[in-house]
Amino acid sequence: MKGIRQKVEAAIEEIRPNLQADGGDIELVDVENGVAKVRLKGACAGCPMSTMTIKLGVENFLKKKIPEITKVETV
Repeated sequence: MKGIRQKVEAAIEEIRPNLQADGGDIELVDVENGVAKVRLKGACAGCPMSTMTIKLGVENFLKKKIPEITKVETV
């Protein structure tokens, strides 16, 4: 059975093309106590919409796919 980190990595691979289409990218830094810690890169880093991207896009997607995930934070 896959560990939670591997599940999160796989889910991020699914959404990565959407971010790359806008010139950005995302990297999983760590998963700790149900919190996925990610780093936005490229055009996403410092974008004023990045908070919405994380909360409405990435966090909702990960929570639906992986019930163990309770929150996504940028680091």
